[in-house]
Order: sequence, then C-alpha cells, then structure tokens
Amino acid sequence: MKLLAFETATEACSVALYLDGQVRERFEIAPRRHAELALPWADALLAEAGVARTQLDAIAVGRGPGAFTGVRLAIALAQGVALALDRPVVPVSTLAVLAAGAAVAGPARILATIDARMGEVYAGAFLREGDGLAALDVERVLAPGAVELPADDGGEWQGVGTGFAAADGLLAQRLQSRLAAVDAAALPRAADLARLAAAAFARGEAVAAERAEPAYLRDNVALTLVEQQALRASRR
Repeated sequence: MKLLAFETATEACSVALYLDGQVRERFEIAPRRHAELALPWADALLAEAGVARTQLDAIAVGRGPGAFTGVRLAIALAQGVALALDRPVVPVSTLAVLAAGAAVAGPARILATIDARMGEVYAGAFLREGDGLAALDVERVLAPGAVELPADDGGEWQGVGTGFAAADGLLAQRLQSRLAAVDAAALPRAADLARLAAAAFARGEAVAAERAEPAYLRDNVALTLVEQQALRASRR
C-alpha cells in the first residue's frame, strides 16, 4: 500500500508518504505558506523513497474542519493529484487525525478540538480502539462553554488541540475534573492522517476524486459587525 497524504487545515502544513506501514513526513508550522510547501514536499518525499507518483495507490486528505482556506487547499491538492493519476481519494476528519496523535499512554477517550475563531471551537469525541479510532459523537462547531463530553461511564479523558487554548482556556477549565491531560498546542499531522487513511482504504472507504468534499461544519467565514460587537461585549 502506497499512499500520499495532505493535511493543511490548520496553521501547520504537513505531507506524509505511507509505504507498506512505514511513514515519512514533512511538518512545519507555516501559516500562509501551505500552497508554497505542500507539493514540493510531496515530490521530495517521493524522490527520497524512490517512488514514482504512478506507484501510489491512493491520495489521502484531511477534509477538515479547520481554516476554510487550508481545508479548501487540501481538497484541491488531493483532487488534483488523484485526478492526474486516476487514483481514489481517502478523506479523513481532521479532528480524527488530531485525536490519533494523542498520547498513547493517556486515556483511550479523546476530545479533539481546534480553535475555530469567532468565539467557537471545532470539537469531536473519539475512542481509541487498538490502532484505530471510533467516533463517539458527531463533530460540531460551538462555543467552548457549550462543549460537553458524551454520556459514558465517567472515565477519564485526554484533551488535544488548540480549542483548549481558546477563550483563555475556558474549555479546559470547565472539563478539568474529567480530563487526565490536555495538550492545547497539538496540531494535526499528515503522518497520523496517512495511517488512518491506509486503514480506511483497506475497509473500502476511498472515493472517486471528484466526490471528496470538505467538512467545514459552518457556512459563515466571518462575523458581521453586529456579531463582532456582541462577541466583544460577551467577553467583558
């Protein structure tokens, strides 16, 4: 199985090459440089491994949620490469990718969050099962004060992602009695995306390139002036 993965939904840009269980990755926190870096990194990874593009079985992509521009770019890159090679695309939730990078030694229940700006966070709850993940709830975009853990047996969770740093760490403060650990600096990585995508490909979850769609979770990309004033007032 040979798979190329693009994850650009946050300020981190990363590309990974999955080769029969082995993963090579380029990763950098590089706001506004994703379009400049992603394809050259992909070519470099393939060259280093001695693999031609035509040898790839599929292209993986972090479908979001995340920054609108970054998500659109990732989908466009994956579709462009896949269409040129006549290969399928494996879209994977960026929140699942983030959860997959959580500490293996931590609790198996993982709350993955990304700062969505505009006073909101993207949030998804997952359960680690062996080398895979199971979603415990639908992914949402909502205010940090509205995030709740799914009903369960009261076990501990670990939190990952920049949503825990949003609103002065409100989410971590609210859920601190249930969280064994929090990594508020964690960002999704293409290496984790590649591993999840390889498993998804084996399950038959790849789609035709033109069917790969972004997961924005919300339609509006900016607050109106009235909404901005209301948000500022709520923070006083």
